[in-house]
Amino acid sequence: MKHILRSEWTKIRSVRSTVWTLTVTAALMLGFSALLNASARNTSGGPIPGDQTIMLSLTGTLLASLSMATLGVLVISSEYRTGAIRTSLMAVPKRMSLLTGKIVTFVAISLAVCTVAAAGAIGVGAAISQPPSFELGEAARSALGSGLYLTACGLFGLGLGTLVRHTPGAIVSAIALILVLPTIANQLPGEWGRTVAEHFTTNAGLLIVSGQANGSLGPWSGFAVYLAWVALAITAGAALMRHRDA
Repeated sequence: MKHILRSEWTKIRSVRSTVWTLTVTAALMLGFSALLNASARNTSGGPIPGDQTIMLSLTGTLLASLSMATLGVLVISSEYRTGAIRTSLMAVPKRMSLLTGKIVTFVAISLAVCTVAAAGAIGVGAAISQPPSFELGEAARSALGSGLYLTACGLFGLGLGTLVRHTPGAIVSAIALILVLPTIANQLPGEWGRTVAEHFTTNAGLLIVSGQANGSLGPWSGFAVYLAWVALAITAGAALMRHRDA
């Protein structure tokens, strides 16, 4: 497994799209934090509360989730597109070991970069808004929550990329499941509709970023529900990867 991880690390860091996608993710986090906190400070005419500063600083997480999902898709679908997957499978005949190596490497890179970007976004927001009080513990929790959420979105994309194997199709599927369908689910009527909406992909996953409860789900239970969706996509993709031709 050590050699597989080293190989996947080399492949991921040497691909130009990885650097650009991670850069875009960080830029979205920092840019939205600066823009929204500056706008809020100018509107209020003075410092804004610390909890509001953290919330505004992490607004970029919504769009950054799409860039990370795209990166997750590219980790696997780009090899299918170029035919490099055949070489990878010749080097690592055990397909699940290859997929596991991709997942572990991606999680390590994504969690480190996204958590640092989230912490930087909160720092930028605090510097601009200059809140009268600022809970460092809450800021650290939110930064870690954002890093975990964005990493999960990337894994969702990786699972969909493994399942679909076609880059545009997998990216469209990721956008639908992460951004579009959760919003539509919020419009479902009745008690059953509310329950479905609460447990639907990112509606549940985002609770770990906000730190707030949503009906029957808290931050960590909501994230666990989102991980179940991610696991479903990865499991389905792994099952197809095991049985179909490269």
